[in-house]
Amino acid sequence: MKQYFKIGEISKLYQISVDTLRYYEELGLLTPKRGENGYRLYRLNDIWRLNVIRDLRGLGFPMERIREYLNDRSIHTTEQLLRDELDAIRLKITDLTKLQSNVQERLATIRKAEDQPLETVTEKWLPARSCHILHSGYQKDEEMDVLMKQLFNQSQDTLYIIGSNHIGSLLPAASAREGNYTGYEGVFLIAEDGPDTLPEGRYLSYSYHGSTVHNAEGIPKLLSYAQEHGLTAGPWFLELLWVDIHQSADPDEHITELQLLVT
Repeated sequence: MKQYFKIGEISKLYQISVDTLRYYEELGLLTPKRGENGYRLYRLNDIWRLNVIRDLRGLGFPMERIREYLNDRSIHTTEQLLRDELDAIRLKITDLTKLQSNVQERLATIRKAEDQPLETVTEKWLPARSCHILHSGYQKDEEMDVLMKQLFNQSQDTLYIIGSNHIGSLLPAASAREGNYTGYEGVFLIAEDGPDTLPEGRYLSYSYHGSTVHNAEGIPKLLSYAQEHGLTAGPWFLELLWVDIHQSADPDEHITELQLLVT
């Protein structure tokens, strides 16, 4: 068997790039010999090191930990290394289980959105909902996207937009009564770690397909329903996005729900 291998041969054998091999050399993980022409020549001693690097990288170990292990290998350090990896795997399993549950919930949300009663006022009792609220007025959807990113940064939870109906805007009922149906004064993000609360109570609900121009139809219907039934409207309309541009490029598929707390 040949005793030396060129960098291209090693790259092909391990299916890793030449740049990666050079990077390993910079870190001191590999020390190839230099031939007379200056080319890197990898010895058999480098082969076993590459085997270890490949295995540990596959397990997710950082390069610094791999270097420490290569410089101090024993039964004891190997056992400790694998115990640490088992702990890391358990954490990954926990995170993946949470992610699986989250994806299932968001898939169910999209299916539920398609079953929403549309263009009719309904009543529902909703529990208190922890949330993050950012009181900042805006007019355009693009401005809302920026505000939502700021809210996402406030939460310690891993949050997702696609398939979520936990995102919405605050529309003052007072200005809505005067015909201002897009004068938003804030955004909210429903999340368990939120310091704010959307109160428990009796809510009127109205959902529609299309853009928020349909607020001009839904809001008067909600106010009329409240008046006809002798109900006192709360200070805010909650505009929740069930399906928006993040889930569909077709505005006709967008679904928005208006909620109004009443007593």
